[in-house]
Formats: sequence, C-alpha cells, structure tokens
Amino acid sequence: MDEKTEELRDIFMDVSDEETVTETQEEPRGSIADQPDEATIRERLRGVIEALADRYDFDSTFETETYVDLVRGFYDEGSDEGIADDLGLSPEEVFRARMDLHLFRGDDTEAPFDVCELRRRRDADDATLAAEFGVDESTLAHYRRVVDAQDAARAANHRYRTEFDEICTDAAISGSLTESVTEDGLDEAAEDIETNVSF
Repeated sequence: MDEKTEELRDIFMDVSDEETVTETQEEPRGSIADQPDEATIRERLRGVIEALADRYDFDSTFETETYVDLVRGFYDEGSDEGIADDLGLSPEEVFRARMDLHLFRGDDTEAPFDVCELRRRRDADDATLAAEFGVDESTLAHYRRVVDAQDAARAANHRYRTEFDEICTDAAISGSLTESVTEDGLDEAAEDIETNVSF
C-alpha cells in the first residue's frame, strides 16, 4: 500500500464508524447454465402461439405442440417440404400454418404477377383477379393469404415474429455455446493432458 493510499484510508477511518474498508465485488456474470433449456423454450413458444391464436383466426387447426415444432423447424432453416416430412403434413399445410404464425420467407411474394397490385385490389374477388393476372384461382388465393398475413403482422408491429426471433435466438446461442464448450474447450483440455505414465 503506497503512502497516498494509506492517507486516504486513515481519513476514511477517521470519518467512518467502520473498522475495515471492503470493496464491493461485481455481480457474477451469467453462465451457460443460465441459458434456457428445451422445456423452457417450448413453453415460451407456446405462450406466443396462444397469444397469436387469441388475437387472430387461424386458417390451420393444429395442436399447439405442432405449431411449436413448426416454429422450431422454421428457425432450423427447414423448408416447407422438409418440415412437412418431419411433421407428417403437406407442404401446403405448413405454408398455411406459417402464415398464421407470421413466419415469412423471402420468396413468399415471388408471384407470377404484381403482388402490390393484389394488395391494392384486395376487395376484388379471386376469380376476377385470377383472370386479370393470368393465373388460376388457387395460385391467386395462395398469394392473397401471404398479403393478408403480412398486413396482419405489420398491424401488430411484427411483435410475434420478434418474440419468436428472441426465443429461438436464445435457443441457438445456448446450443452453440454448449457445443463449443463441449467440443472445443473440453476436447482441447483433454488433448493437453499427458497420458504417458511409466510404472
């Protein structure tokens, strides 16, 4: 302890009733153990899905757990076809459920006609627009579903997608951190241990 520190300590002792000087330690940082487990992640996803279902009428009619599995598949970068295979559904059923959940892909609006025009003329019936756009009614209905879901998500300020993003990002971080420690940290530590033992 240098002279200046001693002087400061003496001054403190003179004006304080305390007999010792203790520096407060910082709060401990989080650890991998603080990351959510799978049960917690699924519970959080259920909460968002149920809130969405309370606010909007879903076109699809699956059990909540199926929607949870679909969300996990979507964030694992599964295609509609891949998710459908995993869940025993058709790709069209997965697509409809994705729209209900406000989970969009970049190619959802890659239509063979101007989707902005569809959005502007949403009050026209499918048969009329299909004829004008040169597509069949099922194709028109497919893209109308996308437009309606996008508008609903925008009206909700993309709240539900944001919540899904946060939950699934936490899950991805947890998985990558655990995998990193298991595969990198422990494996490297094990490689450094001397195993040559002579008797």
